[in-house]
Amino acid sequence: MSGKGRGLGIAAVVVGLVGLLSGVGGFVGARQGFGGSVVPGESMAPTHGPGDRVVFERLSGSDVRRGDVVVFSAPDRYGFDRLVMARVIGVGGDHVTCCRGTGADTRIAVNGKPLREPYLENPEASRGFVTPAYDVRVPKGRLFMLGDHRANARDARAFLDDRGGTLPESVIRGRVIDDYTVPVMLGSAMMLGALAVPTGVGLGIAAVVVRRRARSAAVSPAPWAVQG
Repeated sequence: MSGKGRGLGIAAVVVGLVGLLSGVGGFVGARQGFGGSVVPGESMAPTHGPGDRVVFERLSGSDVRRGDVVVFSAPDRYGFDRLVMARVIGVGGDHVTCCRGTGADTRIAVNGKPLREPYLENPEASRGFVTPAYDVRVPKGRLFMLGDHRANARDARAFLDDRGGTLPESVIRGRVIDDYTVPVMLGSAMMLGALAVPTGVGLGIAAVVVRRRARSAAVSPAPWAVQG
């Protein structure tokens, strides 16, 4: 094989392998590590409004923390299989109370401390104007979750008679993220793979063509050769 053909062949293998590994790795990482969803209603406004597309990282319910916006599936509660979005207010062992007293005491309190909620659509809706006072001790392995738009969210407050409105950690499908660095990197890896693999194939074809031409030139007689 000529030096040029050999170089093209090596380049084809390297580029093809890099593309294949990048594409497959990016696809598997994105598929297993992240998911996407469209917000169906106003329960999480203004943080996430109707029609917003969100990305969530797949994780276990035991890994979520207070304040996380999560997506979960609870068909037994809501009567449908699509994902529901809410904010985690209390985790296992927490004591969540709301809407008693005056001043700061009208806010939600977690373990006796008033909760600052700058993300609310209407701060007044987290108080006793929408729902009666509640006092919930979150069982271990369960979560107490509310929508940000308290006046328009069918959340834990609507199911207080069922273990204080809490749900098991097992319903969690993922945590909504605002930093898209990792998903973008995985998407870029897939794009690199989509470009590199056909490029590698093209280099491989070029290497074969160059090799054949080199062989043809090696066996062809010179035009001035004397025929016996």
